[in-house]
Amino acid sequence: MLKLYGHPNSINVRKVLWLCAELDLAHQRIDWGGYGQFGSVDAPEFRALNPVGMIPAIDDAGTLVWESNTILRYLTAKAGRTDLLPADPAGRARIEQWMDWQASDFNNSWRACFMGLVRRNPAFSAEAIAASLQQFNTAVGLVDAQLARQGGYIAADSFTLADIPIGLAVHRWYAVPMADRPGYSHVAAYYDRLNERPGYRAHGRNGVP
Repeated sequence: MLKLYGHPNSINVRKVLWLCAELDLAHQRIDWGGYGQFGSVDAPEFRALNPVGMIPAIDDAGTLVWESNTILRYLTAKAGRTDLLPADPAGRARIEQWMDWQASDFNNSWRACFMGLVRRNPAFSAEAIAASLQQFNTAVGLVDAQLARQGGYIAADSFTLADIPIGLAVHRWYAVPMADRPGYSHVAAYYDRLNERPGYRAHGRNGVP
């Protein structure tokens, strides 16, 4: 059985949990991380799974994979789900570019405001939080514009693998308190559309920011 290492409050672990629900993939989750709450990522047994010491990591019958979006690609390709991740290079690129953007610019935009306003980490100044809120709103605005062009989902007319990281980031945007949240109508409809999926209700829009 697939072993998934990481705690379910992590947005990156929840990507994998949501995909497992979409694939109806049996797995065993082994709590790890959480700043040592569930086990240190510096422990030798975890570093043997992931040398860079971050969650999630998986052990698929001896095949070790880390980095959340890479895990998504691996499990989807192994399941042969070309509806989620096409086999042709152009179709695959349309999906992966949104996944990679989420892991880089989109992910970085919310770090200060999420850590400061939701996690209450005092290391982030009011100025850093304000700048992060502006960057986060701008990034979600890009998602809104893409949904207006594309339709129901971020990269295609139907649900694809790209909607997992993007959908979780959208949920995080709604979880961050802000006085003047932009009224992105396409994002709001997308948020409700994703909520029709059991995996999103269980691991995305589930009360965990």
